[in-house]
Order: sequence, then C-alpha cells, then structure tokens
Amino acid sequence: MTLSKQKIITIVTETRLESALCEDIEKLGGHGYTITDARGKGHRGVRDAVWAANANIRIEVVCEPEVAKNITEHLKKHYFDNYAMILFTGDVQVLRPDKF
Repeated sequence: MTLSKQKIITIVTETRLESALCEDIEKLGGHGYTITDARGKGHRGVRDAVWAANANIRIEVVCEPEVAKNITEHLKKHYFDNYAMILFTGDVQVLRPDKF
C-alpha cells in the first residue's frame, strides 16, 4: 500500500456561503469537497441551526499543498472580515492520489 501526502482544509462557515465557496474551491484547483451541517459555539456565539439563517456548514477539501495555500489565501482575503468563518489545515496521507 502506497500513501501520498496531501493537505486537508476544513472550513466552518455560514450556510449561505456554500455555493460561492464551492465555486471558489473549484476555480482554485480543488477537485472536490465534502459538505456537512455543523453546529457549535465560537467567537460569534452559538450557531445551533434552529433558524436557517443561523446554520453552519463544514467543508473539507483534500488537495495538493499549493492548492491548499491558494484556497486559504483566497478565503482569508475575501471572506474572513465579513463572515463567521474558521479554517484549519492539516497533513493527510491518501490512497488513490489521482483523485485529488
């Protein structure tokens, strides 16, 4: 079994940004992403998804390090100041690296 080193980006943000972020990720070289509903508490208070406008999503992208850097810089520049958003990255090892 041969594993390939990649990066994972995890973004937790407002549901209303889903379409725009998916477009951005693809334009910046991401080949795919996984989106799930998210709830929690942070700097901007409780995000419990009881009200649709208060819902969050979690987007995960596995990609090449350069793509991760581009996505991270783009989101910081275009979203961080005006939206509830956190982003963290990590190293992952994957099978089938041609998928990423």
